[in-house]
Amino acid sequence: MENQIKVKPTTSALIAARKKEFLETNNMKGRQMYDHVQDDFKNARSFIDKSIKSTGIIYDDQFANHLCAWDINYPENPQRYESIIERCNELGLIERCIKIQCRNATNDELLMKHSQSIIDILKSTDDIQSVDLLQTLSSKFDAIYFHPSTYKQSLLATGSSIELVKAICENKIQNGMAFIRPPGHHAMKSEFCGYCFFNNIAITAEYVLRHYSVSKILIVDWDVHHGQSTQQMFYDDPRVLYFSIHRYEHGQFWPNLRESDWDYTGNGDGQGFNINVPLNATGMRDTDYLAIFHQILLPVASEFQPDLILISSGYDAALGCPEGEMEVTPACYAHLVHSLMGFACGRVAVLLEGGYCLKSLAEGAALTLKSLLGDPCPSLDMTSNPCTSIIQTIQNVIFAHQKYWKCFQVDFLLSQSFKAVSMYSYDEEPLSVFPTVDCYPTQDISKIDEFSVLQHLISETQLLNINNKVCVSFDLIMDQKHESSESGHPECPGRISAILNMYNEFQLTHRLLILPSREAEESELLLAHSREHVDEMSNLHKLSPSELSEKEKCYDSVYLTTDTYKVSTLASGCLLQVVDSVMKNESASGVAVIRPPGHHAELDIACGFCIFNSVAIAASYALNKYGLKRIMILDWDIHFGNGTMRAFSSDPRVLYISIHRYQNAKFFPCSEEGSHKVTGSGSGEGYTINIPWNKNGMGDAEYISVMQNIILPVAYEFCPELVLVSAGFDAAVGDPLGGCKVTPECYGHLTHFLSSLANGKIILALEGGYNIDAVSYCMTMCTKALLGDPLPPLDLEFPICKNAQKTIKRVVNVQKNYWSCFKYFNYERTRYIVCDLPQMYHQ
Repeated sequence: MENQIKVKPTTSALIAARKKEFLETNNMKGRQMYDHVQDDFKNARSFIDKSIKSTGIIYDDQFANHLCAWDINYPENPQRYESIIERCNELGLIERCIKIQCRNATNDELLMKHSQSIIDILKSTDDIQSVDLLQTLSSKFDAIYFHPSTYKQSLLATGSSIELVKAICENKIQNGMAFIRPPGHHAMKSEFCGYCFFNNIAITAEYVLRHYSVSKILIVDWDVHHGQSTQQMFYDDPRVLYFSIHRYEHGQFWPNLRESDWDYTGNGDGQGFNINVPLNATGMRDTDYLAIFHQILLPVASEFQPDLILISSGYDAALGCPEGEMEVTPACYAHLVHSLMGFACGRVAVLLEGGYCLKSLAEGAALTLKSLLGDPCPSLDMTSNPCTSIIQTIQNVIFAHQKYWKCFQVDFLLSQSFKAVSMYSYDEEPLSVFPTVDCYPTQDISKIDEFSVLQHLISETQLLNINNKVCVSFDLIMDQKHESSESGHPECPGRISAILNMYNEFQLTHRLLILPSREAEESELLLAHSREHVDEMSNLHKLSPSELSEKEKCYDSVYLTTDTYKVSTLASGCLLQVVDSVMKNESASGVAVIRPPGHHAELDIACGFCIFNSVAIAASYALNKYGLKRIMILDWDIHFGNGTMRAFSSDPRVLYISIHRYQNAKFFPCSEEGSHKVTGSGSGEGYTINIPWNKNGMGDAEYISVMQNIILPVAYEFCPELVLVSAGFDAAVGDPLGGCKVTPECYGHLTHFLSSLANGKIILALEGGYNIDAVSYCMTMCTKALLGDPLPPLDLEFPICKNAQKTIKRVVNVQKNYWSCFKYFNYERTRYIVCDLPQMYHQ
């Protein structure tokens, strides 16, 4: 067959033999147990033919018609649309998308969320030419202007939103973005409000619920103004989880509503399905927004598991916008949307809302579209700490929703002494006639420096033309040689071939850049090993079988053959090939399918099936050859990577994070250096993070929780230039050594979360994993994640187990001395409610 990796026929027989051994050893009880394990791969296998589809885009130059005829400075203006289209064209983004045809919404579609009376009012303005009359009509509504084209353009905005999402639901496109105006999330059932006439996103959500097999929709609204109308329309509907991040300032910021605070959580069956994250201070930055995502949205989305994600994408929290007065960089929006693309099988629709600084609006929208297209996320400056105000808000939101969401029912989030506070201080009388001129914020001249910063950020936008999404390096010699004389040894040939076979089955091979293999040079081995160790291994081919057997006794859990040196140098060399391809921007990311593993090998000794520490060699190689300053190594092999940790324990350039089974130093390698208390030494103190499980049985929920609560916050603060993953799959379901139950699709999701880091420079190197089927599915799911393919949804069991909760709490208590991202775990202050509980409301 074309486009397949050639694997010798004898390999299939070898794999079959390993499966037989799996049945006969490790206390597995016959075919029934084996079949049960196979069931755990059905979810991954169901995505065998699901690959990334195109990104859709919908826009029409008619969206430039609607304008305020009596005020040329009105912020909601045609230049908003024009600047976005211009910037997307400059970056060559529109030509990469599938163009969706615009259409007008029908009256029946509008009636799903609006009254006929309000529709008729807008329709009556159609083609009115009198500016005075239009201005008079506008004064009846809060922050509204009418134009002769408003009715037609509003119909087009709503209909276009529906068409975009229809294309996603009908699998014509993977995701998409609607460049539409006027915005919609303030438009109420019977009232126009806040530049909005018809609620585009609410009508679209309702349309999808009625016409498609979609039962759970997540609406994320990051416009700086609270989308109170979207909230009202789904306040008692558990099918729609509404999540809003908005400027509030205890009610002092428009729309000045009590219902915009954190303690409005939904009503009736919808309780818990309305999450408000009110921002009570200005100047919020990327750090603050990512903290909200990591601590609140991603855990809830993981538990909710939506079928579809709709984003009310306003860019008025972006740097330079006079309405928001926040300092979110345009690049941050790429990260926010990327984190959501791992959910809902990648079905994400982004609908334009606000944004009134043309430069930041255009750049933010363009970078959002780049992210939807699968381009690497730009780097962020995460040197600032989460502000005190956002920490308090995060605490309040978790407090309010702890009874609704099991992901928050963990002892490392809330203490018994915590009491939330809500202070609503807006008491002005509502207006009966609204101003139509000078009724909006203007740019503060003292903020002019923000524009120079913004221009610098725009000029730094990476336009790398990387032709290959993922490269892969392997050599079947590693699978054909180096085998223990001990029958049934877990580190056996067949693992590489099985992965390559699975690539063929999932039709991934033709999508990968296959790199030539090579052996690591002696000088490269010496980057992580002593001369004595390298010489000793290089001379193994001279020894007789009995001498090799005797030499094995010098090591802990190591077997040796005359081919050990050649195979081990191939493993390291293949990984270095991937590093070169990624660092030279030939490939965006990469996978090294190699054996034997390496993370237990120390400076001067082999250990735990490992001869040379390939990942440690690769990290040192990248530091030296490419002058990198920050590399993150994530080791999710079930065994603590003692060799890698020791190699960089005093080096602040390398952040080493390990998730491993520990059991109080009684699980291999039985080293107390795997404790959560070990944080590195000297200038490297704080750059070692051990996440040790003290019991077996950890599964998807525990690993996802660790990713969201520890790894991602630290990784963003560290801002790596390269991420290396010691990708052992012995924590996978069915592994005879690990005793855990992580599914292949979970490993895919972990990889997706990581791929927003380091401009997408993520490299996975195979370590352990001793159930051949599990290893094959796991690496395949990780590779699909790097390719941007949709991933199977996870069935997560929350709350995570008590033992895992204790581990996370212990790790955070130690690491908060080094990482400011853990400030939100400090709940020592007691605070008290100083206002009445909110009244539930119905529209």
